Amino acid sequence: MRVHVADHPLIAHKLTVLRDQRTESPTFRLLVDELVTLLAYEATRDVRVTEVEIDTPVARTTGIHLAAPRPIVVPILRAGLGMLAGMSRLLPTAEVGFLGMQRDEQTFEAITYANRLPDDLSGRQCFVLDPMLATGHTLIAAVEYLLERGAVDVTAICLLAAPEGLQTLEQAVGERGDVGIVTAAVDERLNNQRFIVPGLGDAGDRLYGVVD
Repeated sequence: MRVHVADHPLIAHKLTVLRDQRTESPTFRLLVDELVTLLAYEATRDVRVTEVEIDTPVARTTGIHLAAPRPIVVPILRAGLGMLAGMSRLLPTAEVGFLGMQRDEQTFEAITYANRLPDDLSGRQCFVLDPMLATGHTLIAAVEYLLERGAVDVTAICLLAAPEGLQTLEQAVGERGDVGIVTAAVDERLNNQRFIVPGLGDAGDRLYGVVD
């Protein structure tokens, strides 16, 4: 499993403001959007392309286009929706599917409640959007779902990751396909409530407000 921590001062700056509990939802949403676009540059370094002949106003030349089949972007509802605009800005022609997952607060396991994805993902590159890689259970469920349907390359973009979640994900997916994580930071640990420390709190609540 590939893990890439994006080391850039602009990323660190935006992440610091996101962590601050005084940052209100409108600013939080804007910064998530900007941060995801920066992370997406790293996540798409190996996006598949194909050569194409074009005519410029001056001469004929060879360039590249995204290869078929097009990549698919998969935000994990609900917090992943806050990352979609930033990702779509970089990959506007990518298809978008959705997985609705939530954490059981007793078992900390992921429960799937919505699925809007093709049954056949053969040969597809998939980019999963999930702000927090905490226990890893949600991401494991998403990655396994995509691999079982034929995806050959799954890269998850996360604002933050916990060491425990990375280890759990590594043990679960192993060498099953090409799986990668791109994140702004790997934090210290999980607390007893399985929140990332120091973290930034509940990303969904900070994006959209508390929903009972």
